[in-house]
Amino acid sequence: MRRSAEEKAETRLQIVRAAGRMIRDRGLAETGVADVMVEAGLTHGGFYRHFDSKEALAAAAVEAAFAHMRTRLEQITAKATPSRKMVALIDTYLTEAHRDQPQHGCVMASVGMEAQRAGGLVREAYEEGIARLLALFAAQIDAPNRQQRDDRAQAVLSIMVGGLLLARALRGDATASKRALKNARNAALRLAHE
Repeated sequence: MRRSAEEKAETRLQIVRAAGRMIRDRGLAETGVADVMVEAGLTHGGFYRHFDSKEALAAAAVEAAFAHMRTRLEQITAKATPSRKMVALIDTYLTEAHRDQPQHGCVMASVGMEAQRAGGLVREAYEEGIARLLALFAAQIDAPNRQQRDDRAQAVLSIMVGGLLLARALRGDATASKRALKNARNAALRLAHE
């Protein structure tokens, strides 16, 4: 019985990871259950042994994508000196590799408005993911009070996500795309260290 439960948990994780990659690459609306199951190397019929609906899968994928990102960023800040933590976060996020590989990147930049329109479980997972990410950023900011830390964390994250989106939109002009990343980096750093 235990082996079966472990296998089921591993299969579920496989499905969530496949869905997460596809959602970040294609968006929520363009990611179908059948495609996710093929990507996961499984049959479509097995889907309902793990999830009640596409919405439940999308919410689990969004939650897992945020958790993965947060864990990665926590590892980066743990290795950085106190004065370089925000620099490390910003430099990790605003890269050409991140721009060019949305399927492995930030779920905020991939499905932002779509997650808000989805409502229900997806919206809840998205909002919770952002709240936890903002807390991670706020913890790296030196400010006189919590409100100022939180406000600056919101602004820095907004600049980063917006800069990444702009860089992706400008990929047809390599120079402009690189400048978008550089300008967002500079603006985020200035704001983080005000």
